Amino acid sequence: MVNLKPNIVEQVETAPPDDSFDLSKLRLTQDFVETAGVKKLLTTVPVRKPSPQDFVRVHPGADYRESLAVIELKDDREIYLLPPDMARELPGEFVMANLYTAINRQGVVFLWPVRLPAPDGRVLEWHRTAAVAAELAMVRWVRVKANMTLGAYEIFEASATIPDPRWPELSFSELLRIGFRDRLVTSFGHPVINRLRGLA
Repeated sequence: MVNLKPNIVEQVETAPPDDSFDLSKLRLTQDFVETAGVKKLLTTVPVRKPSPQDFVRVHPGADYRESLAVIELKDDREIYLLPPDMARELPGEFVMANLYTAINRQGVVFLWPVRLPAPDGRVLEWHRTAAVAAELAMVRWVRVKANMTLGAYEIFEASATIPDPRWPELSFSELLRIGFRDRLVTSFGHPVINRLRGLA
């Protein structure tokens, strides 16, 4: 007589091997968000000098830098953007600066203001060496550190080979809008102007 009852193999779930919980295999990489098909939104663009501990690059595109008028509030460490028609009415209250699009090794994009020579043509070593560093950073990873005794910035080039940065897909105008969203001076009644005139 033929036994028509199928053989049943009991399925027993076994514990995963010990290396299944190896964090090096489970940890999400920094670019996981991009590779997972999720677009990371850029909502903050600092306006500042590079940190002295950071190696940075500057976007080489001519359309990713511009000469602009800015007001620096050094006590508050804030920089305000000033339209040219208003700057003409505020002599001595603003400085002219090249704003470069920069990025550090952690992928933080920021706008780096480098002051231009004064109207009388006088060039400070601080400003000259900062401009040299920004130009060099277009092709190499550099670190910029202030040397108070020297009265200038020292520039250090990375000795290791570091991959080129991944720049955001935003125009310079969009980066400027994000960086100065609360710090664009649009009228002579702006709190910053009132503060400079002793009205606030």
